[in-house]
Amino acid sequence: MSHTTTDEPTRSASGATVPVLAFAGIVVAVMQTLLVPVIKDLPALLDTSPSNATWVLTSTLLSGAVATPIMGRLGDLFGKRRMLIVSLSVMVVGALISAFTDALIPMIVGRTLQGVAMGAIPLGIGLMRDILPRERLGSAMALMSSSIGVGGGLALPAAALVAQHTDWHTLFYGAAGLGVLSIALTLLVVPESPLRAKGSFDLPGAVGLTAGLILFLLPITKGTDWGWSSPTTLGLFAAAVVVLLLWGLMELRVAAPLVDLRTTARREVLLTNLASIMVGVSFFVISLVLPQLLQLPAETGYGLGQSMVVAGLCVAPLGLTMMFTAPVYARLSARYGPRTTLIIGLLIIGIGYAGGLGLMNAAWQTVITSVLIGAGIGLAYSSLPALIIGAVPASETGAANGLNTLMRSIGTSVSSAVIGMVLANSSNDVGGVAVPTMHGFRVSFLIATAAVAVGLALAFFLPRRRPSTATQLRASSEEDANLARAEQALAGEAAAGELPRGFRGRVLAADGAPVARAKVTLIDRHGRQAGATLSAGDGSYALAVPARGPYVLAARAAGHGPLAHAATHGGDHQVDLDLSLPGETVPA
Repeated sequence: MSHTTTDEPTRSASGATVPVLAFAGIVVAVMQTLLVPVIKDLPALLDTSPSNATWVLTSTLLSGAVATPIMGRLGDLFGKRRMLIVSLSVMVVGALISAFTDALIPMIVGRTLQGVAMGAIPLGIGLMRDILPRERLGSAMALMSSSIGVGGGLALPAAALVAQHTDWHTLFYGAAGLGVLSIALTLLVVPESPLRAKGSFDLPGAVGLTAGLILFLLPITKGTDWGWSSPTTLGLFAAAVVVLLLWGLMELRVAAPLVDLRTTARREVLLTNLASIMVGVSFFVISLVLPQLLQLPAETGYGLGQSMVVAGLCVAPLGLTMMFTAPVYARLSARYGPRTTLIIGLLIIGIGYAGGLGLMNAAWQTVITSVLIGAGIGLAYSSLPALIIGAVPASETGAANGLNTLMRSIGTSVSSAVIGMVLANSSNDVGGVAVPTMHGFRVSFLIATAAVAVGLALAFFLPRRRPSTATQLRASSEEDANLARAEQALAGEAAAGELPRGFRGRVLAADGAPVARAKVTLIDRHGRQAGATLSAGDGSYALAVPARGPYVLAARAAGHGPLAHAATHGGDHQVDLDLSLPGETVPA
């Protein structure tokens, strides 16, 4: 267990903390879809070729992918709130650079800086995990995780309205204003997390991951322009494999790696990240297909002939539904667990895409498709951070959720490349203009359905958690208060260098997964209770001892047999309690 320190007095989380963090996530997500309404006009607006204009979008994607795990790790080390403000500040600078230019290179620089803000999503989730009481955590993380889709969905009609009636640079002024507002609200409302990871920032690991991700994502995003079998595309993919393998070997040998690959390789973390890619693929398909279908002229025989603004409004329910599923997720997850909620979400997405194959003949039908798929993606996205947080130590939540957000970004990147290729190869040439066909739209929906099927298969292999009773899920307020006071006391003593000697470690289940809210009791040589605590969400616990001597640590949790571990205390001991060994006593 990593020691905790505090840089400043910790304020308690207010009722406004969750909305403010969710607003930050929505602002960040807006950057991803800000220019969608003017994509086709970018070459003329920037006086450049279509292939060069795509860098305006690609640069944001690449910087966002790189920033998410790096900012997550920096947040674990130096403070999640602090790095959240840094991420938003860089975004504001990038938006202002883009607002003041009509040239390609400065625009790419500005868009690259805007992508850095993607790190705010895992930082916000990590903050919630650290500062919120347990009864509020489920719905809060669900809302923060869904903010990617909420911001993207709501930005489409808003950006379309602005682009249609004002100068397109107004989009960037608005983004900068939202960023400044989010920074101010964060400074006023959100307290800093008291948790800090041990170690230093792994700069070589960050450089290696950055190089590997760029080499991997660049051919994905540009493969259609360069040709999927071109030497450039294949060469970059090969280089990415080599660099990422070397980076992985290096990370395994570093004491404090940027990404803990051993933790990432755990069954629950690995399968959750792979499922995240599939959810990312399915999420982006609808964002690519429906706006084009809605805006195609009715003269094509299948286009719905709607304006840019109406098309955005028809897709907006995708984001709104994701927002409203957060409280639904909290109830489902509390009763059945995040694994089951992920499966339910994926099933709803599959139903939405399968039904959507026959709901492409009117604008109101696309709204139904958006609502269904939005509900499913909202449940699926909300489940992912809970699965990750339940499988990693508290000191690694920022980096772990950063990696999970990266997996979603990889999914959307793959989706963009594959669907773009499908629509291009199936389009008709009308007067020198490539017009997507209904066949291409339906193939795209089938690809999304296949991605959902793969995600479902992965979700079914996630470890099954036994449901707890309502009493076990919600400890009494007095018990929570005692635990919070104990954690704050330990944090304060650690900051002062006065951490008492005792036992600390993690409570683990048979599959190696952490056990939250297990009761750990310290028993002295006379059989009397010398201390007790509850394990945290990552299974970690800490118990000080009143004096030297032999003690017994007894751990008990719902659904597990009791464990007694005898130990002689002569200093500060790391003791992991494995509940897969019920009733076994390990000699000191």
